Amino acid sequence: MADALAQIFSLRREFMKLISSKIPDAYPEWPIDLREKKNQQAIRELAFRGMEELFEALLHLKNWKDHRDGVTEFNREEFLEEMIDSFNYFLAIMILVDVDEQEFITAYKNKHEIICNRLK
Repeated sequence: MADALAQIFSLRREFMKLISSKIPDAYPEWPIDLREKKNQQAIRELAFRGMEELFEALLHLKNWKDHRDGVTEFNREEFLEEMIDSFNYFLAIMILVDVDEQEFITAYKNKHEIICNRLK
């Protein structure tokens, strides 16, 4: 699993470098310092873009309203594509602020323990 996460981080870094070579202002030079205003603004912009992708994924859910019944169409492939787009923005933020896969998985496990302990 850790290898898969490392691969995901590596693929996103590869894309970020490629797009930055083609579109110089696509991302700020990283790692960024979050104490700087312009960097906080860049992170907020990326977060909003990720939320837009998440909302696009939600548009594929047609049967969530209480007053609607019988909607059976669902395009899993398109839904997943939008979810991955959203995840990629989140992942780019992690990379920009210099979080690597090891730090991420450690923080993830720590948070998992905290939230599980709340339920005990």
